[in-house]
Order: sequence, then structure tokens, then C-alpha cells
Amino acid sequence: MTDTFQGSCLCGAVQYQLQSRPKAVSHCHCSQCRKSHGAAFASYGSVLRNDFVLVRGGDDIRSYPSSESVERQFCTHCGSSLFWSNSQGEYSGWISIALGTLDTPFTSDKQKHVEVTSRAPWHDIQDHWPQSR
Repeated sequence: MTDTFQGSCLCGAVQYQLQSRPKAVSHCHCSQCRKSHGAAFASYGSVLRNDFVLVRGGDDIRSYPSSESVERQFCTHCGSSLFWSNSQGEYSGWISIALGTLDTPFTSDKQKHVEVTSRAPWHDIQDHWPQSR
């Protein structure tokens, strides 16, 4: 299995590379992730910032501060939700990648659902992954 992953937005204006396998794979059901993705949940994997390389499209990315310490980033052309990061705390050295934007095949045996108390009332979780909150 490769430890280098390529990704891009829907229109291809933004391209990135991950130089390690995404970790902490989670499916977040909080209202901010649902609204940001327009779906029942958002699936993310995280890498150390040093393992993230923006290949193309830095000027095509806009940021939205969704809370005091969390910044979400998206493509200005196609609107693809791409990344989020926390500027404070123990995970400030990490960036979370919207897994749907990966172009390189990726699988993970360890996943979890988070913020399930905020899940959309019309969505039932039907898989075997652990759930928290």
C-alpha cells in the first residue's frame, strides 16, 4: 500500500498531496460538518501538517472560521469542502482532509462516527464502526 496520496477539488483547481496515510478516520455528524458537506455526515482523515503539500491552487482556496479555533477551507470555483484544522490544542499540528476529495484509493480498517448526538434525524447509522457522543 502506498503512503502517498493525491487529492483535488471537484473542478481540479486545487490539488494536494499527502505524504502519509490519513489517521483518525471519522465520520462527523455535527451540524457544521453536515452543512459544510450538504450530507448526513462528513468523512475526514488527518495528517501532520508537515505531511500535507498543496501542489496547486493556493489562491483558489478560501477559509471560513467556523468557530474560534477551527478554520474550514474550500475551493472558490466549485465549492468543494477540502480541509479543516484547529489552531489550538494538542491537534494544532494536524490538518483534516475531506476523504471524498482523495484521488488515490484509500481504505481504513479503523474508523468511527463522532458527534452522533447531533446526527440528522432522517439518517440511521447502519455500519459497524464505533460511535461517540
